Amino acid sequence: MEYKDYYQTLGVARDASQDEIKRAYRKLARKFHPDVSKEPNAEARFKAVNEANEVLHDPEKRAAYDALGKNWRAGQDFRPPPGGGGAHDFRFSPDDAADFSDFFSSLFGRDVRGGPGGAGGSRKRRGQDQTVRIQIELEDAFQGATRQLKLEVPEAGADGRATTHARTLSVRIPAGVTQGQQIRLSGQGAPGAHGGPSGDLYLEVEIKPHRHFTPDGKDIALRLPIAPWEAALGATVPVPTLGGTVNLKIAPGSQTGQRLRLKGRGLPGDPPGDEMVLLEIVVPLAKTAEAKRVYEHMAEQLPFNPRAELGV
Repeated sequence: MEYKDYYQTLGVARDASQDEIKRAYRKLARKFHPDVSKEPNAEARFKAVNEANEVLHDPEKRAAYDALGKNWRAGQDFRPPPGGGGAHDFRFSPDDAADFSDFFSSLFGRDVRGGPGGAGGSRKRRGQDQTVRIQIELEDAFQGATRQLKLEVPEAGADGRATTHARTLSVRIPAGVTQGQQIRLSGQGAPGAHGGPSGDLYLEVEIKPHRHFTPDGKDIALRLPIAPWEAALGATVPVPTLGGTVNLKIAPGSQTGQRLRLKGRGLPGDPPGDEMVLLEIVVPLAKTAEAKRVYEHMAEQLPFNPRAELGV
C-alpha cells in the first residue's frame, strides 16, 4: 500500500499547532465538499482531507502516526510496522471506517463491532466542528445584532443510518466583528457518536458591500466629494459615519487623494477602528452662460498649469 502524508494533504508543517491544523482542515473541507465544489476529484479530495484531519487533530493518533518517522514520502510503498493493524486500539464506527484508506486501517484499525482492528463495544466520540458563513450588514458589525440561523443537523436514525433534521438557532453577532472573523458557538456543531459531546459551530462573518463605506479590519474608508472652493479656501463639511454625521475641517489648499482620519469612528473595539476619509474634488459642470463666465474669469485670474510637473 502507499504511504499517506497527512501533513502534505492539509498543507501544514509537521510541527503545526492544533489551531493551524484546524484552520487548514476547515478551509480545505469547504473547498472540496462534494455538494458545492467544482474542483476535479472533489469527493476523493474531501475524503483525503477528512482522513488527514481524523489523524492530526487527535494528539494520540497524531503521536502514533509521527512515530513512523519523518523520512516517508507520499506514495512510497509502505508496510505496517510490527503490531500495526489496530494495535493502538482506536475505535471507529463502520460508517466512519468506510471512508478511511487501507493505510489508515493498517495503523489504527476499523470497526469496533467485530470488524478488522476492533475489539467489540463502542467508544464515545466528539462530534465534528462545523463552519457556516453568515452575511451581515456593516451596520450590524458596528451595533451588534441577533440573527436566526437555519441549520441542517446530521443525526443517526433508528436504523443507524445518517439522517438530517432542520433546526433554527438564534445567534448574537457582537459589535465590532470584522470581515472573515469566526464566532465560536460551543457545542452547537455536529452531534457526537455513541453519546459523545457535540462539536462546535463556527460562524464565519461576511460583511455585505456598503454603498458608502469600505471596511478594512476595524477601520472603514469613505470617499468624500468636495467642491473646488472648499478645497481651495478650506471649509467645515458634514461627513457621514457609522455613528452619525460629524463635522470635518478641510484645510485650505486640499487636494484630491488626500486622506484625513476620524479617530475612533470605525468599528468598535479596544482600541476602536478609525474612519479614513479620502478627498475627491468634484468640478461642477458649466451648464449656463453665467457659469461659463465664472470659469473664464478663473482662467484669466488664476494662471495655473496642472501638467507642469510633466514638463508640458
